Amino acid sequence: MSPRSASVNEELRRRSRERLLHAAVQLVSERGYDATTLADIADRAGSARGLVSYYFPGKRQLLQSAVHRLMHRTLEEGLERAPATDDGPERMARAIDAILGLTRDHPVLMRQHMAGILQAEGFVQCPEQQRLAELLRQTVVRNGSDRPDRDYPMLRALLMGAVYAALVPGAPMPLPVLRAELFRRYGLAWEQGMPPGADASAGAQGAHGRNLSRFFATEDRDGAREERTGRAEDERPEPDGTPGGARLGP
Repeated sequence: MSPRSASVNEELRRRSRERLLHAAVQLVSERGYDATTLADIADRAGSARGLVSYYFPGKRQLLQSAVHRLMHRTLEEGLERAPATDDGPERMARAIDAILGLTRDHPVLMRQHMAGILQAEGFVQCPEQQRLAELLRQTVVRNGSDRPDRDYPMLRALLMGAVYAALVPGAPMPLPVLRAELFRRYGLAWEQGMPPGADASAGAQGAHGRNLSRFFATEDRDGAREERTGRAEDERPEPDGTPGGARLGP
């Protein structure tokens, strides 16, 4: 059998990473962070245990990347939902509602995400986090900012503060109150974005919002098992610790 091409190996690695991200958000949502192990995540993903350590330094970094993926895809979906618009204030309203919607629909994930950020390692600098930052930066620019280096971190801080306030055990603030304050801060009208009680078919609302599979490019479980069997040799670690055919960047 001829060896797989570099492009095929790269696609297999991409799928493996996607399945691990998806499995992490599924299991932490179902069981909580402490009750979820890396072995559980690998098993749910249909991946070898060693691949988790190859892609992620540990469970907290894996979960942060997974939640950052969930955040940036939810934000992207909210910004681009119909009717499409380039209006800056409307896009700012959609961005705020996307993040608050995640807080409402996935409180366990978002609470664990905030807890992870407060650990010593802080933000995980990964492609998912970078895409989220890019979308938020574009949002402040579309909203008229001529100083995005100042205004993007402020938007990020305000959103993080709202998420934290909504999830504080024993003393949570209502999301509509937090939304009203953020909208006041940015001069937005209440009816912009996705107001509470609006049609649940848009954005990260209702059952649609709780279905995460659309954010992760994973195939069905039978396909995963077949791929796992077929790629065993390709993913066996080399002496330097990388899967066969994989190359670590600088």
